[in-house]
Amino acid sequence: MGHVSVIVLGYGTEDHLEEALQALASQTRPEDEFLLVDNGIVDISTRRDAWPGTVRVLGGGANTGFTGGCLMAAAEATGEVLIFVNSDAIVRPGALDVLRAAAEEPDVGIVGGCLRLADRPDVVNSVGNPLQFAGITWAGACGEPAARHMARTEVPVATGGLFALRREVWDELGGFDDLYFAYHEDTDLSLRCWLSGRRVITEPTAIADHYYEFGRNPRKMYLLERNRLITVLTDYPPRTLRTLLPTILLLEPAFLVLAVLQGWSRQKLAAWTWLVRHRSALRARRRRVQAAVVTPDPDRVLATLLSARIEPPMVTHPPGMGLINWALESSWTRSRRRLLRSSSTATP
Repeated sequence: MGHVSVIVLGYGTEDHLEEALQALASQTRPEDEFLLVDNGIVDISTRRDAWPGTVRVLGGGANTGFTGGCLMAAAEATGEVLIFVNSDAIVRPGALDVLRAAAEEPDVGIVGGCLRLADRPDVVNSVGNPLQFAGITWAGACGEPAARHMARTEVPVATGGLFALRREVWDELGGFDDLYFAYHEDTDLSLRCWLSGRRVITEPTAIADHYYEFGRNPRKMYLLERNRLITVLTDYPPRTLRTLLPTILLLEPAFLVLAVLQGWSRQKLAAWTWLVRHRSALRARRRRVQAAVVTPDPDRVLATLLSARIEPPMVTHPPGMGLINWALESSWTRSRRRLLRSSSTATP
């Protein structure tokens, strides 16, 4: 096995950072390296004495976003395998070795671990995330018994809270796109990995207990909405985008109504405004992403990865969600059939 670079990003008060660092340090080998990005860790000067001596701190405290911090660390890293771990995820013994071994399998592009809820360690936080065709994603199987999810599986999206990949894969994909800043960068990276002809999997025996809090704030909602649409508009192959875009556009007013009801309509409108103002940048990104597609039938790949229903378990569903999901399933069944039929008759 090659040596590993473990990467953690810190921002704000980081109540569980010391525990997370100690757990990681106990699993790194002498030849591995351990990088912590200071994106604005509160009281860092008084906390460093409590950190393992193997930790190397990068950054000067400026918040460059999750993507910017990870890109900084990856540029400094020398490991043959990169392992990214959230600062509030406490890895269990053996987790790093499991991720390391799985990432080195030739057909695997990205391997995610199993995040458990720290206050209910037998319950899943995420074992890889689903991807609804409008670009919506959430913590997969959150709240379900972990015993139901003990087999390695392919997943649409590897959770950014605990995942690994070979350095060569990171370099070929270009890593996270700094355009995202935070949220959906793991979705984008996973989709581009699938389109490169590699698999994205979850290895549920690589476990970390996650101090998970699902919260909404205006900045987060803006980034979530903007970034999911960036992903749809630039990552989806041409036939997939042409097939799904009319339905996605029909959904947008419904999402605006939801935003009004939940108090983040300004952020929703700001996301749309950003997309319009940066349409040239989006076109350029789409050209780059599509030019890098390697898999011979990208529309078939997306047809097998995407799903129809919107059912994140950590939120209260608005009235009428059952009817909406029924309509989405009907639409997706037709669209998926069309994509699969078009793919089977497409000229190589």
